[in-house]
Amino acid sequence: MKQILAILGMNLRTILERSGSSIVIIIGIAGSVAVMVSLLAMAEGLSNTISSTGEEDRALIFRDGSNSELSSGIYIPQLPIIESVPGIRNSEDGPMIAAELFTIIDLKKKGADDTSNLPLRGVQPMSFKIRPEVEIIKGENFFPGRGEVIVGEGAYKEYEGLEIGDSLKIRDSQWKVVGIFSTGGDVHESEIWADLTVTQGVFRRENSASIAIVQMENKAIISDFAASLELDPRLDLKVQGEADFYSKQSSGASGVIQTFGYVVAIIMAIGSVFAALNTMYTAVSTRLVEIGTLRAVGFQGGAVLFALMIESMLLALTGGLLGAGLSYLIFNGYTVSTLASGSFTQTAFDFAVTGDIVGQGLMLALIVGFLGGVLPARRAATQDITEALRAI
Repeated sequence: MKQILAILGMNLRTILERSGSSIVIIIGIAGSVAVMVSLLAMAEGLSNTISSTGEEDRALIFRDGSNSELSSGIYIPQLPIIESVPGIRNSEDGPMIAAELFTIIDLKKKGADDTSNLPLRGVQPMSFKIRPEVEIIKGENFFPGRGEVIVGEGAYKEYEGLEIGDSLKIRDSQWKVVGIFSTGGDVHESEIWADLTVTQGVFRRENSASIAIVQMENKAIISDFAASLELDPRLDLKVQGEADFYSKQSSGASGVIQTFGYVVAIIMAIGSVFAALNTMYTAVSTRLVEIGTLRAVGFQGGAVLFALMIESMLLALTGGLLGAGLSYLIFNGYTVSTLASGSFTQTAFDFAVTGDIVGQGLMLALIVGFLGGVLPARRAATQDITEALRAI
């Protein structure tokens, strides 16, 4: 151990003399780690936003064969049939079931020249009882029957023209923004909500909606409720637990980003490995005489090997900490939006740099340091002492 520390100390004291090549290693690894951490933070943030949507004891009713709200369609006259099925919780206003119309409008994002798709959800008063997480944080709720909208906090941050009092042109009608709402960071914050009846009229969807949301008495009854509806010959519907629906969307969307992040990071890491190899080979070549002298006075080859490996991995760890730190400072909590799975609309979310993601970045850095240092270190440890001393 004393031999390893002695050689390591000598190597670290000469790093300033090799600052240019050392910085190449650090910057290369920092770039690889920063890219991976940033993309994984993006995937984590999107996954958190989508997977936090929904409750275990709520169910969504779709048209059979559809896989999203946008492609689904149900008829309002079917609601009394659905209400008659046991399992729906009752409130002072009746069974807790609400029809909702999910459609798309175009708005310009802040700082963009082109428009992007933004979800508009027509809801009934019961929707707010079923979703108690909806909270008006600015302004007021829309009044039923009026052309008024409330805007999710995520959409408010990302799109232009959504200040309270602003007027929106949707189809051939003007709508007024009257409030901003929060849902605790789930996907509904990327939507605009309005009265269902008004929305149906503007989009010529009278007597129809996209889905129905149901508050069940408990989550265990969802399967029996689904079986009753799906076997009813008068209906052509399917039922899915709300939490399960959004969980499946989350795994698909974030999985693509995660895979892309790993692939890009690995490609960049390969380049960093070659940079580390070049730097460490150069370092070994300039110190062959020193290493040979140490070997001649009794230092073991294994000590030389471990000391050089530690040096390489310390440089890599420095790069990893730099890359992860920059990613955290720049991206953690940064709000962006991306295309949502199945709806062709934008979902706003915040990057989330977690401890696990930082750990993965540092692990990548250490792997690069190991691979970049092992061959030069082995060369130094196994060099012929006589040849090294001839150069004196």
